[in-house]
Amino acid sequence: MRRAVTSDSVLPAPPARGGSGSAPHQDPAQPKQDPAAAQRLRHARYAPWPYARLDVAAARAAGHRPHPIRQFVLKTRSRCNLACTYCYVYEMADQGWRGQPPAMTAATAARAAERIAEHAAAHALPRVDLVLHGGEPLLTAPAALAGPVDAVRAAVARAAPRTRVTATVQTNGTLLTRGRLAALAAAGIRVGVSLDGGLPAHNARRVDHAGRPGFGAAARGLRLLARHPDSYAGVLCVVDLGQDPVETYESLLAFAPPSVGLLLPLANWSAPPPGHHPGLAPYADWLLAVFERWWHDGVRRTRIPLFEEIIALLLGLPAATETLGLAPAATAVIETDGSIEQADSLKSAYEGAAATGMSLDTHTFDELLDHPGLAARQLGRDALAAGCRACELVEVCGGGHYPHRYRAGEGFRQPSVYCADLQVLIRHVATAVHRAAQGPATTARRTAQTVTRRAAAAHPPAVAS
Repeated sequence: MRRAVTSDSVLPAPPARGGSGSAPHQDPAQPKQDPAAAQRLRHARYAPWPYARLDVAAARAAGHRPHPIRQFVLKTRSRCNLACTYCYVYEMADQGWRGQPPAMTAATAARAAERIAEHAAAHALPRVDLVLHGGEPLLTAPAALAGPVDAVRAAVARAAPRTRVTATVQTNGTLLTRGRLAALAAAGIRVGVSLDGGLPAHNARRVDHAGRPGFGAAARGLRLLARHPDSYAGVLCVVDLGQDPVETYESLLAFAPPSVGLLLPLANWSAPPPGHHPGLAPYADWLLAVFERWWHDGVRRTRIPLFEEIIALLLGLPAATETLGLAPAATAVIETDGSIEQADSLKSAYEGAAATGMSLDTHTFDELLDHPGLAARQLGRDALAAGCRACELVEVCGGGHYPHRYRAGEGFRQPSVYCADLQVLIRHVATAVHRAAQGPATTARRTAQTVTRRAAAAHPPAVAS
């Protein structure tokens, strides 16, 4: 199995991601293998849990009801203008992007809209969330950027008029221009930007195909975005142990993000993260340095969802993320060719780990709900390793992010590779919240109260499927 690229490992550069790509070569002298059968065998080989050991029908009989899809990721582009050395789409175990069309066609977007509207109507969903993703979705011309979102809104208005549609685009920021921002704002599409920190040194691994740094263009795009706060969704930043945590956090604040999403690197037991050693918790140490600065700041300058979600879960509220807690997964990905896949983060585990064998032309999203990969992510505590089920932190940790549990040949029923870090992080945050609750109405206490209100408002009662 191919090991994930980390900051201290180097692999040959892949073919340019702006090219047409190609499917793996098939020897004409060999009999053609049924792709669906090959996919099932691969799943069962690399991840016996859940693919060989989960009986979905039995789980349904035992009372585990499916939960509808609420977030739809539209991969409008399968290629990217950057060549970040750690990218989970291009540089990790799954190379499926090579066989994808470079762009989603209008016909595929229209078919996706019909399927999404069908699902929203069948489950009376109060809201569905769209994410335009890639590759780099802003490779699309400004005039066409909103096309997929407009198609979904029109289809939902016809089939499920009470369903609200929200939309964001996740971009590397290098292609943000006034024209693109205007087109996105006119369509009510908010913008999230991925960045590794607010200084050039933080972004040394975010380069283009010629090895030139992408930070300058991204910084220009972010400064432009900061002048349009109604369009600004926030910044996503992957934790890098090689960078100072407080410097990273405060440098990002220079771009006035309403939210800073701190992400643990996509890694697992077969491809551990940099700095991983039994008994140590380096990622917790990094995150807690940021938490202390954020928690005790005299002014609330941004939201940090990771910390807010931990606080909400400690207070008994459900999580709005699949990375913590026991809430069921509710995300589907639609690739540029119309195939339906699971969350992109699974691409860090093994080739084809996100694949379902389903497509918009042949399957509904209700059928996706019974796919073992997604069904396993909706089982809550019952999908976890025995040690996780018995842990006192399980309601908050939830076993950790699903891809982080993977071990080759065993699957996804392990503790998170970040288990030690999560324990240290959660216990520290719990102590801070407890102290704030016991003390005077300090900034920290007001923060806890504000987070509680925000979390409650963000989690309406679940709709029965």
